[in-house]
Amino acid sequence: MFCNSLQNFELVKMLQKQFYYLVKVQFLGYRFHGWQKQPNTKTVHLMIDRTLNYILRDQSFKTLGAGRTDAMVSANEAAFELFLNLKPIDNIPEFLNIFNQNLPQDIRALSIQEVDAKFNIIKDSKLKEYHYVFAYGNKFHPFSAPILTTILDPLDINIMKLGAQLFEGENNFKTYCYKPTDEGLYQRELFQCELVENTLYTASFFPKQSFILKVIGKGFGRHQIRLMMGALIKLGRGEIDMDYIKNSLKPDTEYIMDYIAPASGLILHKIEFN
Repeated sequence: MFCNSLQNFELVKMLQKQFYYLVKVQFLGYRFHGWQKQPNTKTVHLMIDRTLNYILRDQSFKTLGAGRTDAMVSANEAAFELFLNLKPIDNIPEFLNIFNQNLPQDIRALSIQEVDAKFNIIKDSKLKEYHYVFAYGNKFHPFSAPILTTILDPLDINIMKLGAQLFEGENNFKTYCYKPTDEGLYQRELFQCELVENTLYTASFFPKQSFILKVIGKGFGRHQIRLMMGALIKLGRGEIDMDYIKNSLKPDTEYIMDYIAPASGLILHKIEFN
């Protein structure tokens, strides 16, 4: 009897049709403890699932993010996959509108598109572009704090620009991974790493001059970009030199970066899929 019940259950699962959607969203991460759900903690994933649970009513669904973001990190464009059982979305533009009406004010859905069962939100992620926004030399308006880090010390921006270029290409980023282990994968390639003046993020309360560290790659280690930014800040302060960064990227390096830049300046700017 048990075997027959199990076989019937498996048959029902096989007959159930599943529908797949790629959803792009943006959010201000300042009040969230990152993307991933955690017990008794407000996260972006939790709020998205709560909203979907409300608008989908009794329909079974599952969501899977393209990656994780740290607490207070924002996203101009992030993504997750929505899995629906039995019933598809009949009218995508209408669903998108209802979704946004019910999401918290600091989360917005940008687009929804149907994909097939072969699509993999993790493996099919082609490129991620992160921005780290910062200014230095003064105490700036508190309203800018959610997306801009303030470094009170004077910084040598020119040498920081040169230092940023050292991260480009294929390197060993073990120094720039939080609590690395001997089993981790640290040989990674960055397609772009440059420090430029900020003309993208503006507001009346922003400082007159601010900067962006732009980093593009397929994947990143835990806190990698914030540790890279930490090294550049130390370089700009004169606490380390260019040789330190060069040597820290070698395969046999024993260097440990002890400064993680604050999370609130980091933004997932864009994500591309195959």
